[in-house]
Amino acid sequence: MEIWINPACSKCRSALTLLDAEGAEYTVRRYLEDVPGEDEIRAVLDRLGLEPWDITRTQEAAAKELGLKEWPRDAGSRDRWIAALAGHPKLIQRPIITADDGTALVARSEEAVREALARSEH
Repeated sequence: MEIWINPACSKCRSALTLLDAEGAEYTVRRYLEDVPGEDEIRAVLDRLGLEPWDITRTQEAAAKELGLKEWPRDAGSRDRWIAALAGHPKLIQRPIITADDGTALVARSEEAVREALARSEH
């Protein structure tokens, strides 16, 4: 199991606290420093079952500068969104947990973290 975090994010810290309390084995990815490339973002989106605009933090300053709210949300625009996430990793919603069963979740609640744990138990 891997968790993408921003250490400044309270929801990320809460997720780590819960994982530790449950004795989970996981790897931390500080995605603002170890930035995922476009292919990696595509792979995580496939695992999440989401589109790039579903995991974009549209309130961030970079989103406003790029005018993301005006961008079309369709198949033809998907690569543009993915490029924006790779170029501005702060725009990526967090934390994202990739579970051992091949799925992933945006783990912004205790329930989502517990779901990731359940998916990672063999």
